[in-house]
Amino acid sequence: MARRRSGRCARRGSGGDGLMWAIAGLVAVVPLVNATVKFVQASWPWLLAATVAVGVVLLGVAFLAVRRARRHRDHYLQANAHLEAIDRMSGERFEHLVAELLRRDGFRKVRVVGKAGDGGVDILATAPDGRPFAVQCKRWTGNLGAPHVREFLGALAHTFSGHTGVLVTSSGLTPPALREGQAAALSMVDRGDLAEWALGTPLTALLATTASASGAATFTSVRRVPAIRRRRHHATPRRRGAGHTSTTSG
Repeated sequence: MARRRSGRCARRGSGGDGLMWAIAGLVAVVPLVNATVKFVQASWPWLLAATVAVGVVLLGVAFLAVRRARRHRDHYLQANAHLEAIDRMSGERFEHLVAELLRRDGFRKVRVVGKAGDGGVDILATAPDGRPFAVQCKRWTGNLGAPHVREFLGALAHTFSGHTGVLVTSSGLTPPALREGQAAALSMVDRGDLAEWALGTPLTALLATTASASGAATFTSVRRVPAIRRRRHHATPRRRGAGHTSTTSG
C-alpha cells in the first residue's frame, strides 16, 4: 500500500512539474511576442523596404541566370548549326541538339528520354500551345526506311497515344518511308529541313498545321525549301534510294 501511494504521489509530482514548466514558458514568450509586435509596428517601413530590396535582388539573380543559360544555348546552337558538325555527332549528342532546338522555339518541359527500351521515342516536350510532343531522332548516314517509320507510328499509337509525333533524321527518307509517314500525317524533318531548322527557322515554320480526316489538328511536313537555297546552307541533296543504314541514335 505504501508503495502504491508513493507511486501515485510521484506521478502527481511529475505532472505538476510539467504544468509549471508550461506556465513558465508561456510567461517568457508573451513579452517576446509583444516586443516583436511593437518592433514591427515601429519599423514596418524599413522592413517593407528591405523585403522589396531582397526580392529585387533575387529577381535580378534569376534574370541573369536565365540570360546566361540562353547565351550558352545560343552559342551551342551556333557552333552546331551546319550539317558538317551534325554528321560528326553521336546519337546522344544529336538528341540533345534537337532538344535545344525545341527549347529555342518555345517548347517547354523538354526531356531527353532516349535510351535502351525507350519505346521508340527520344524526346518529350510541350508545344507553346500546350500540346504534348513525342520526337524520335535518327542520326544516320543512310536513308531511313519504312520499318523505322512504322515502329515510331506504333509507339505513337500505344505508349505515347495523344502525342504529336515528329521524326527527325540527319539523312533522307526512302520513298516507302515517305509514303508510310504521309499516309499517317506524320511530321517528318529530313536532312534538308534539319539544315534550315538548325540555322534558325522555327519548327512551326517547317511544319504546317493541317486537318486530318477526323478533323483533329496534326503537324505534317509540307514546307519544302528550294534546292538552290539548301545548297547555300550546305545541305546535301536528298537521296530517295535505299542506302547504308548505320545509326547511333534511336
